[in-house]
Amino acid sequence: MNTDKILELDGLALSSVASLARRRFMWDRLKATLGRPFVALVGPRGTGKTVLLRQLRAESEDSLYLSADTVDRDENLFDLVQTFHESFGISRFYIDEIHFIRDFPRYLKQIYDFLPVHVWFTSSVALSLTATAWDLARRVTRVSLWPFSFREYLWFTGKPLLPQLSLRHALSKPIPPDYLRSAQFFDSYMQGGLYPFLLEPGADLSLFETILQKVVTQDIPSRDPHVSVNDIETLHKVVRFIGRSRVDGVNYSTVARNVGITKYKAEQYLSYLEDSFVVHRVMPRGSNVLKEPKVLLQLPYRLLFQEYEPALGALREEFFATAMRQHGVDFDYVKSTRGAKTPDYLLVWDEEDTVVEIGGVGKGRTQFKDVTYQRKVVLYHSVSGGKAPQPGERVPLHCIGFA
Repeated sequence: MNTDKILELDGLALSSVASLARRRFMWDRLKATLGRPFVALVGPRGTGKTVLLRQLRAESEDSLYLSADTVDRDENLFDLVQTFHESFGISRFYIDEIHFIRDFPRYLKQIYDFLPVHVWFTSSVALSLTATAWDLARRVTRVSLWPFSFREYLWFTGKPLLPQLSLRHALSKPIPPDYLRSAQFFDSYMQGGLYPFLLEPGADLSLFETILQKVVTQDIPSRDPHVSVNDIETLHKVVRFIGRSRVDGVNYSTVARNVGITKYKAEQYLSYLEDSFVVHRVMPRGSNVLKEPKVLLQLPYRLLFQEYEPALGALREEFFATAMRQHGVDFDYVKSTRGAKTPDYLLVWDEEDTVVEIGGVGKGRTQFKDVTYQRKVVLYHSVSGGKAPQPGERVPLHCIGFA
């Protein structure tokens, strides 16, 4: 443990956020956790977790920021925290990318049980807080940080801040003109604008190649030390296959067949990639359907493998999945009795089930095997569709992005 180096990096972290004028919409919610003992901020690489953590660090003097990938993987986190608490009076610790420290759940439990300190930490892999002997579920408050919603993107690019538009409002009620007019910016958002770092001067999608490389070669092996060099090579092949394929043709069976692995391995690899926020698995609804997920990529990874226009159909579905996470709404996919190719998703709501068709032109109510629903809404890409909105039936796709 090099305490001088850690203190030096803490000072640099503070300096890096001193001039930032705008903060993620998550800021107020995250700041409200300052009274909680332990808080986990989890989400994809590039969403601004590090910046938020450093901004929280700047709120108090008795604090320390530590990036876990700058210390030894076998660092004893309990000893480190105890040393800084007893020698420097630090009571608030902000630990970035904690999954790089081996056996961190055990250390967190020890810190929680024996030291009078608070810990906020981030991770770019989904953390299981209950699946180990060091059950952290009751000790840690978990907060998810997703990429920009379309609403947040507009604000970060200098547009007026529009009030939130609930999903229920967007799908069932007239939409105010200011929200409809923002359609002109939607394509820029879909091409990577949902990530803060891509708004920096000179930034482009090639940076996502670096992110994907770090996810596959660093984040996933840090989560499972049994991941081998061969596994890493195969994970790259899996992502490449998904990125080059039609979105309605990717599941465990097709991944296994095209990559040359077993179906069991395909499921395992997709689990790794979902935990690292690269893919999203959507399960089917209805009986007599193949119980394999439909596999979507996280926006905008697909654009590493295809140009924008050929990929647009898949990108629309991937935007839908992103928006549903931002709204906190679960969804499944459904297949029609006619085997239609239009992407249909079923929103899982308490009051009513709503089927959503994305990118279609609205051809009436599709029939599904053993699936009932109360409402069907077509979400169309208004920049190219030219259709007038019709509340509860036909809604511009971008209008679900105002979470």
